Amino acid sequence: MREAVPVHILSGFLGSGKTTLLTQALDYYKLKGLKPAVLMNELGDVNLDGMMVEDDVPMTEMLSGCICCTIRGDLGLELRDLIREHQPDVIFVECTGAANPIEILDGVTDASLLTELELRSVVTVVDAVQLHERHQKGTGKTYRLMQDQIRCATHLILNKMDLIEPSDLVKIEQLVREWNPVAPITVTVHCQVDLSLFERSAGSVPIPESGGQKEAHVCSHEDGDACSHPSHQHGHAGHEGHEHAAEGEKHHSHDHVMVYTHYFDNPIDSEQFEALVGRLPEEIYRAKGILKFSDTGSDSLFLFQYAYREMDFVKITPKENVPNVAVFIGEHFSKERLAADLAALELSEGVQKD
Repeated sequence: MREAVPVHILSGFLGSGKTTLLTQALDYYKLKGLKPAVLMNELGDVNLDGMMVEDDVPMTEMLSGCICCTIRGDLGLELRDLIREHQPDVIFVECTGAANPIEILDGVTDASLLTELELRSVVTVVDAVQLHERHQKGTGKTYRLMQDQIRCATHLILNKMDLIEPSDLVKIEQLVREWNPVAPITVTVHCQVDLSLFERSAGSVPIPESGGQKEAHVCSHEDGDACSHPSHQHGHAGHEGHEHAAEGEKHHSHDHVMVYTHYFDNPIDSEQFEALVGRLPEEIYRAKGILKFSDTGSDSLFLFQYAYREMDFVKITPKENVPNVAVFIGEHFSKERLAADLAALELSEGVQKD
């Protein structure tokens, strides 16, 4: 099985500097001799930001809609085709500034059911000037959307700080910390950051020494629009270049919303997997996958869904080859521990065969 392609989501409101960060990241990877690719989403019919991406970078455009609303269902197929056609070493998903990243996160993890990829980070670029101005008003859909984009980030970039009065800098950082107390913050001008942050995001994240309540989700969609944030779901049956650590977490790096994708090399025992899912910590609130079990028939595949302590398995017959994979979404859980538990299922199955 080939190695999973790392995927990074670039989030942030319109004009925050996402494309500036993207072009710098692409140059960074090309200088390392690697092949980056881009999936870019725009609300309009013309991808103007995409014109800033050089021709030697494979790019897929999703136009005339927001990934998290009208065209989310196409995201998995687009990512799959991008990987199959170009075999990139890394993919950046730059979404329209009107998108809610928790929806995109769910869409990317859906794509991992179709091809070998792994979501590594959600980097939100914050327009410090716009945030400061909208915070003065304290209301509005744009303000709520900016809150969501900050809450969902695994790394925060406070951009355009050269346009902010020094007296306002501390206020802005405190505000961001209220919405996301754990993601590292980098204060920048023109998104000038240490681009190795995309590689550092690959490591496993330890469990915090002291837990906390999950922050409430503020839905930024129009009334009546669907929202797939886990708190809304119901279970089914069966200064520049300077990083700031959250107070009390100077020796650890914790992601806010975390995703772990596990690809199985062999079928596993269904009862053992179900028992493992039943023991998942409460910090893991969503999981899904396509699984091949050793005790249900050699050709049987099952779509697996898990939400808030309830799980469901549906037998499926895909029209093409799909990975044997499980995806777990939550906050502050140990990826290392979960990976070890899942690997033990395959090891146990191998021992039984011997």
